[in-house]
Amino acid sequence: MSNDSDPDRWARLRFAIIGPLLAAPPARGELRAALERLARGSWKHPINGTVLRFSYATVERWYYLARGAQDPVAALRRRRRNDAGRTRRLSLAVIQALQAQYREYPGWTVQLHYDNLVALSEEDEALKPMPCYGTIRRYLKARGYHRKRRPRRGSPGARRAEVRLEKLEVRSYEAEYVHGLWHADFHHGSRPVLTPSGRWVRPLLRGIIDDHSRLVCHLQWYLDETAESLVHGLCQGLQKRALPRALMTDNGAAMQAQEFCCGLHTLGIVHETTLPYSPYQNAKQEIFWATLEGRLMAMLEGLVELTLARLNEITQVWVEQEYHQRRHAEIGMSPLRRYLDAPAVGRDCPDSATLQRAFCATVSRRQRRSDGTISLAGKRFEIPNRYRHLERPHVRYARWDLRAVALVDPHTHLALCPLYPVDKTANAQGQRRALEAVEQATPAAAPLSRHELPPLLRKLLADYAATGRPPAYLIKPSSESKS
Repeated sequence: MSNDSDPDRWARLRFAIIGPLLAAPPARGELRAALERLARGSWKHPINGTVLRFSYATVERWYYLARGAQDPVAALRRRRRNDAGRTRRLSLAVIQALQAQYREYPGWTVQLHYDNLVALSEEDEALKPMPCYGTIRRYLKARGYHRKRRPRRGSPGARRAEVRLEKLEVRSYEAEYVHGLWHADFHHGSRPVLTPSGRWVRPLLRGIIDDHSRLVCHLQWYLDETAESLVHGLCQGLQKRALPRALMTDNGAAMQAQEFCCGLHTLGIVHETTLPYSPYQNAKQEIFWATLEGRLMAMLEGLVELTLARLNEITQVWVEQEYHQRRHAEIGMSPLRRYLDAPAVGRDCPDSATLQRAFCATVSRRQRRSDGTISLAGKRFEIPNRYRHLERPHVRYARWDLRAVALVDPHTHLALCPLYPVDKTANAQGQRRALEAVEQATPAAAPLSRHELPPLLRKLLADYAATGRPPAYLIKPSSESKS
């Protein structure tokens, strides 16, 4: 332990000076001479190394403090003042004014708080005499009244997040196993890229990081922040690494898309979201963004014509060749080494077709009886005529890929058949298929005779006759009987 970080450096020096007297006490009458020899000696300063000398009274005081102590070093420490931690220069009125001022303006600097207190003391004599700037600064620091940045938005959600942060503690965390938790987020790049249309656009970086090893599962630049780009990057990370147990994202629109949430549920991945306006919960991702901007993007400052493809190529090389191989200060080794050595709980990733089917939304639509079609994403899709009896068929699809739309069983979630958009040009040719049977053919029953009553009516007549009561009506004489 260095002298600068040792809180007992002065106590150890004092004990080193008088320690020999405690180990070999001088004979009766020789104590004064021994203390005088120590007072004439020179000693090394415990911090800056300069030469020190101490008076006879000082050495004598140290000797008597340590002689009867159970812990001599503790007895020789510097004693804390009795009034330490108490404000002697701050009156109650100044403290109340300072606390009220901080509650109203927590984003002010200490200097601004002090200047406003001085101005307030000119209006209120109860605040005089005003303490100095250092006293105000020490009081704010001791009470934890640090400068706080106001949220960018003054929405109710942002205010609730600010209150929650003030009341609840923040603690660092780490998943116990590799693939136990992944982090996923978008980052707005600091360098624009040139698109084929001749426009300069700032791309967005889609990053996925393993919580335990800090390994980047996948990293890719996109021109938008949509659910399609999110799923595109995540599927690559799943195929490159494994299926994680949980994935943490923020509450962005892409992360809350139905296709994305259904895909995670289908693959057995727990979707954990950060609290609103609380980016510190995804701090590992934020730290990686800072590393990327400070190293990779800094090296690209001199590159003028930067395309999206070139930027993705450079980013992949930097991640694999530097970031994964470089020692991570938090884990004490490279992310790749910890990823390979630590125990993992990941699962095998399915093939691309299964992943494509997983990240789809399942919806129900009302089938139009006139032509057997449904409306999906503003387009009409034909339902095979053998399913014409379904009033509200269930359909699985992704909004960004209407080439793979499937009719599914709502009970087993299995695909029944693919659905295709209406081809009005082909339908105009007039060719029509014969209607397929909805059910399997069964032997036809004998038709009811027109002279027989239906079964229910026969039963009612039999039950009424069994009661023995006459019919509850009077027969009206006909005109023929009158004549």
